[in-house]
Amino acid sequence: MKFYRRLQPIEALTFDLDDTLYDNRVVILRAERALKTWLLDHCPAMEAFDDKAWLKMRQDVLTAKPALFGFITDIRLAVIRLAATRCGLSEQSAAMLAEDAVQFFLKHRSDIDVPQASVKLLKDLGQHYPLVAMTNGNVDTDMIGMTSLFNAVFRAGEDGKPKPAADLFSRAQIELGVCPSTIFHVGDHLKADVRGARKAGFQTCWLNESGKSFRHQRHATLLPDVEITNLESIRALLPRL
Repeated sequence: MKFYRRLQPIEALTFDLDDTLYDNRVVILRAERALKTWLLDHCPAMEAFDDKAWLKMRQDVLTAKPALFGFITDIRLAVIRLAATRCGLSEQSAAMLAEDAVQFFLKHRSDIDVPQASVKLLKDLGQHYPLVAMTNGNVDTDMIGMTSLFNAVFRAGEDGKPKPAADLFSRAQIELGVCPSTIFHVGDHLKADVRGARKAGFQTCWLNESGKSFRHQRHATLLPDVEITNLESIRALLPRL
């Protein structure tokens, strides 16, 4: 554990979800494989698209609609729709295929076994502090059994612009009803979580499970208040536990 600033009194906590409370990387890889199989079953012509082609279509979508940047579900929907039209489907058929594909993907991307240690930590924290989750991802917290662990869950897209934009942090602060400086945000991403929370006036906790030096991180622009390598370390920072 490393301290970069003296912590101030903490009245509430906010948490990132993906790669903070559970390992999201393996889940996404598995869901991507399942989606690829689904797409080939429903539109065999997509076999012509390799990884470079999919990346190019993503770039084409963002060039045409830059406002989608950061809204991952909308991007996926638009890319699959574009791919389907390039395979010869009508606009209507492409839209229907894309919608079904995204729903299939979302189901598989929410097939997560949340570590019991994370669940227990949140339950323990929730007895003493109000908790809010905020995510740039599209996990279904009902499906993974986490909704009830928080006072509220805010998602990029439906609840505002993705972190590090202020939207989700502002929603969280209003929900919690406390001074921003008394909110302790925990997340794994130096840009989305640390920079976003610092800009919003929150105290910040960077979860650095890899143990890599802060100075060597790509998004190392603002120091967190504290750095931890294990989520359980939070217990030692909170006097009410």
